[in-house]
Amino acid sequence: MSRNPIAETVASLMPKAKAELTELVAFKSVADFEQFPKSESEAAANWVADALRAEGFQDVALLDTPDGTQSVYGFLPGPEGAPTVLLYAHYDVQPPLDEAAWVSPPFELVERDGRWYGRGSADCKGGVIMHLLALRALKANGGVPVSVKVIAEGSEEQGTGGLERYAEEHPELLTADTIVIGDAGNFRVGLPTVTSTLRGMTLVRVSVDTLEGNLHSGQFGGAAPDALAALVRTLDSLRAEDGSTTVDGLTSDTVWDGLQYEESTFRKDAKVLDGVELIGEGTVADRIWARPAVTVLGIDCPPVIGATPSVQASARALISLRVPPGVDAAEA
Repeated sequence: MSRNPIAETVASLMPKAKAELTELVAFKSVADFEQFPKSESEAAANWVADALRAEGFQDVALLDTPDGTQSVYGFLPGPEGAPTVLLYAHYDVQPPLDEAAWVSPPFELVERDGRWYGRGSADCKGGVIMHLLALRALKANGGVPVSVKVIAEGSEEQGTGGLERYAEEHPELLTADTIVIGDAGNFRVGLPTVTSTLRGMTLVRVSVDTLEGNLHSGQFGGAAPDALAALVRTLDSLRAEDGSTTVDGLTSDTVWDGLQYEESTFRKDAKVLDGVELIGEGTVADRIWARPAVTVLGIDCPPVIGATPSVQASARALISLRVPPGVDAAEA
């Protein structure tokens, strides 16, 4: 068996990587400052900045982006005339939601069956550590052969576009010969995978207001316009009977001609319950890689516990549309 010094170096650095990921996962860096303190995100940003400085990066900076978050930037010069590679990841994470439903604390890195768990351990604090680990392995085996820019975004999960708007005002920031994004996974365990395209996303917040205030359903129900019912009908119109996305102007019959995803494997990966059918039509690959997909992310309405017999005056929903390659997100 031939010796692979890069792989050997990576293996030797894994304990340090785990220790660093433990530190990074511990930050509650949810970029929704109504739920989590901004100081948690700022602390995570400073951790990334310090890590870049320790690796010899120059011009390390915390970039104040228009959405009130910070992106971390650094530059590592390579040999004269070498191309520039931009490494991207994000240090912000999704909120943990129901912490009681977690097997282990969400902001504590734990190991189970050889895998590491914790909010952001893969998406995408693990991406930050992956980039650092790769650079260290190259340094230990002849040096980094290219110039490297690193950008670690602070609000990717929120989709508020802080880095995007900052980059529009500072286009030189992201100028590079190629970009490597540490925010995707392998197709399956043990199969190294390069992801070349991803579906984009656009968000719409829909609000329905019908009355000045809630009304008693016994007195007014049946004639008074119910905002929640109207919202439910509106959301239902986004899908056909089989669950396919049906939005005027969006094509839902494109096909995927690359790697296929067997339905039985997908059902196992997605943990679909027995007896429950998948939605849409066409191959699984068509549905998840080549076609638009609408998802209702949340609804503001009274919870079941504590609900009163009322006709609702207002309701709102947050809707996500995944946009396939070749479709302009703004147009969608």
